[in-house]
Amino acid sequence: MKRFAILLTLTLALPTIAASAPCGNTSSGFEVWKKDFAKQAKRAGVKKKGLQALAQSQYATRTIAADRNQKSFKYSLDKFMRVRGADAIVSQGRKRKARNPQFYAALERQYGVPSGVLIAIHGMETGFGNFMGDSQVVSAITTLAYDCRRSDFFIPHAIGALKLVDQGSITTATQGAKHGELGHTQFLPGNALTYGVDATGDGQVDFYNMTDALASTANFLRQKGWKPGRGYQPGQPNFAVIQQWNAATVYQQSIAIMAARIDG
Repeated sequence: MKRFAILLTLTLALPTIAASAPCGNTSSGFEVWKKDFAKQAKRAGVKKKGLQALAQSQYATRTIAADRNQKSFKYSLDKFMRVRGADAIVSQGRKRKARNPQFYAALERQYGVPSGVLIAIHGMETGFGNFMGDSQVVSAITTLAYDCRRSDFFIPHAIGALKLVDQGSITTATQGAKHGELGHTQFLPGNALTYGVDATGDGQVDFYNMTDALASTANFLRQKGWKPGRGYQPGQPNFAVIQQWNAATVYQQSIAIMAARIDG
């Protein structure tokens, strides 16, 4: 009788397991997954506009191709800085700081983050806003949430993107980087939702507005533990905060080097 009860329990559980849409490594299960993910998103507080954006999202093949072919982690520091145009970023960054010193000084007073760090990130991420991406943010980030490689990491960011749609900060047409990063400094949507700042005071956090984007970046770093007046080179207190912005060691080191040259 006990064995029969166990078998019955397992049998009854099977439909529940089958109904849960798994992650996938191809586009074939994406539409089924979206319907299941919509329930999770709704439980997390996503409203009508966000759910509509999820329903309209498409499997982003270019995002998957980019995720499978990341090269930055394999470069030496020197090569990475050459490829990313570090000298040009420093040169342009110094000019930008000289043209608008009050703006960067105000950010440093409020958040404690030196202008060189913010300028280096801005230059590294989008060439100072010259290219902020050509992939639809919602489609890219939901594709990564569905993809089996790192779904646990990207699911909160996918929910964040849908909430940003609800808030009006982005739409289904908003374009960003291939991994769903958005705006001048390429915030992942979950971080954008958490650390976004309306620095212009217009009632909307707009990551495609430089003022909002750089204030949000400074806020992110401060909230992650930035210590005003302390160093940010490897081995110094604030380098650990730069490490939370990007996972690539060469990226982290490059930001620290360029920031010091911009502020020097």
